[in-house]
Amino acid sequence: MILPLLLLYLFHLGGVGFLSTDEPRYASIGREMAQSGDWVTPRLNGAAWFEKSPLVYWTTAAATRVGMHDEWAARLPVALISVAFLAFFFLTLEREFSTRIALLATVILSTSAGWLVYSSVAVMDVPLAATLGAAVLIAAFDTRPHRGWPAGALLGLAILAKGFVPLVFFGPVWLFARGKRLASIAGALVVAAPWYLLCWHRNGVVFWREFFWKHHIERFLSAASLQHGQPVWFYLPVLLGLLFPWTPLVALLAWKKTYDDERVRFLLIALVLIPVLFFTVAQNKLASYVLPVMPALAIVLAVALNKAAGHTNKLAWWLGGCALLMIFLPTIAAALPDAVSLGVRKTHLVFKPGGLTFALAAAVIWWLAFRGQAAAAILTTGLTIALGVAYLKINTFPALDERVSARGFWREHQEQLANACVDYSVTRASEYGLNYYAGHELPRCESGHSGFWIEQRDGALVIGPRP
Repeated sequence: MILPLLLLYLFHLGGVGFLSTDEPRYASIGREMAQSGDWVTPRLNGAAWFEKSPLVYWTTAAATRVGMHDEWAARLPVALISVAFLAFFFLTLEREFSTRIALLATVILSTSAGWLVYSSVAVMDVPLAATLGAAVLIAAFDTRPHRGWPAGALLGLAILAKGFVPLVFFGPVWLFARGKRLASIAGALVVAAPWYLLCWHRNGVVFWREFFWKHHIERFLSAASLQHGQPVWFYLPVLLGLLFPWTPLVALLAWKKTYDDERVRFLLIALVLIPVLFFTVAQNKLASYVLPVMPALAIVLAVALNKAAGHTNKLAWWLGGCALLMIFLPTIAAALPDAVSLGVRKTHLVFKPGGLTFALAAAVIWWLAFRGQAAAAILTTGLTIALGVAYLKINTFPALDERVSARGFWREHQEQLANACVDYSVTRASEYGLNYYAGHELPRCESGHSGFWIEQRDGALVIGPRP
């Protein structure tokens, strides 16, 4: 299982330059950490940066120290963390439930759009979801003695991945983790507390004011402070999108037989509904906030699908329906560059034919399921989605590199960037990307600058003499 997942997750990992605001920013901090040797205070362009805790900075810095560069140094550790968790996820579910449920849940999670995307970018969300997910599985299900300590250690890593947010997810588990509460608390403190205390000691109260008050309390209470306000129903379409192409399986949540097992009820209520409700109440909302619910949701859907496997017709239609959604992949591939650069609301979807291969795969899955070959149908569905991922990477990465990432622009204009400034029309994502690839912070354009000006027009970077 590990080898296919590695092939899926590492394929074309560096095929596109850094995207979004966070990737180049976090990669820059990790690179500076490796260069300075200061593994306590995160710094961006030489200034202390307390927005996030340091786990991803550390992994990027460690990869840089062993000779990796740029996208691979930042993204490879995240991808490896994801694959390691998926292997642990499978083995735990195989012991706790059954091999088929373990296979179903792992295939659903590992090939869902949300998990795949966040496993391929250098941000904190998969390291958080993986370490927290492993901690929850141990605390909630593992009945072997002295398992509170590893659960706590993993929770400590989750706290080092993204601050105190993991406590929201882990809170309900503590209520049921009998005999593990004190050990898990101690394990989390041993792993996480040293960095927080050292960073506080070196930087004083400004660390807690920036890290805790602004990026925990204000992020929850005020949409104006970070400008991520969204409507109350925001996470419903987000979860459906994160599950793609397994989205049709959500209908199984309405099937009463899904909840015969009390473990499934616990997973849905404590690890899906309560966290989603918490982040719905929060004023700032981002799609990535609910990524940690996906392992639990995958287990619930796997249990439901396994029950449907007792009804050949149901299994065939559910799996075939998921595979059939892949016929929209050419349309998604064509729209993705505009969606990333201009936003989903400004993107015009035009149906692109070319999904015949996926329709044929759906027919094969139906045939296998109708013949009672449940395992073969499940694996074929996973393989179809994996091929779809490869198709998407091959067809969209060149356009993303040219139109969205600053890497393509930097490669074409390296010499000019030595004497260039950044105009106020340039987005933060492009500015951080330019700074990363240039190796230093580019100055803002002022009236006295006599070199090249970098502007952004209709989402594209342009460079030329002062306008």
